[in-house]
Amino acid sequence: MNKFIDFNFLFESIKMIIVYLPLTLQLTFISMLLGLIIGLFTALTRIYKIAVLKQLSTFYISYIRGTPLLVQLYLVYYGVPRILYIFQTQYDLFDNISVNGISPEFIATIAFAINLGAYLSETIRAAIESVDRGQFEAASSIGLSQTQIMLKIVLPQAAVAALPNIGNTLISTIKDTSLVFTITVIDIMAEAKIIGARGLGYFEVYIAVSLIYWATCMIIVKFLNLYERHLKRYERGIV
Repeated sequence: MNKFIDFNFLFESIKMIIVYLPLTLQLTFISMLLGLIIGLFTALTRIYKIAVLKQLSTFYISYIRGTPLLVQLYLVYYGVPRILYIFQTQYDLFDNISVNGISPEFIATIAFAINLGAYLSETIRAAIESVDRGQFEAASSIGLSQTQIMLKIVLPQAAVAALPNIGNTLISTIKDTSLVFTITVIDIMAEAKIIGARGLGYFEVYIAVSLIYWATCMIIVKFLNLYERHLKRYERGIV
């Protein structure tokens, strides 16, 4: 009678798959950083109602939130080489970059950054707008510029308010990276499929990959909870 779970193969699978965890984390954190930059810029264009940019930002957020991430991955995967080719042939730009030499990891990072920018924009906008308007007026009365008010007063408070949602987005992104194998990125999910395809057992392989995702997310959640408590203690200390 066959075993329900081959624990030896399960542990071997974990050792083989976890080698690709750094790539998954790299994709997650770099795209998250870029997404925060995009999200902050988009949020500010909507808050300050900058002509044209506000309309473009609204369309961008609507489009990204209304289409599947997998479709966005494919669009960037096939779109970036095509755009690069047009620049090279029609405008003689980026001639030193090979169209076929663009790494799928780079494509995945860009696609995730674009996706995250739309969702983080709403989180950042809500956090900024939650700051008491009286603080804007008080800061203006002592001669601070709009830029100084935003950098020194608003954004530090908004960051604390946005942290829980940003943390949730980070956890979701780690799990969403399981899609990048569809554009030939060899991450932990892709390696799991490769091992399973050898006929060694998909069941144990997918248990292994699920445990790696789960453990990674739990560690990050623990770190985020500790950091959030630290921020709250800091806030109480300065009040």
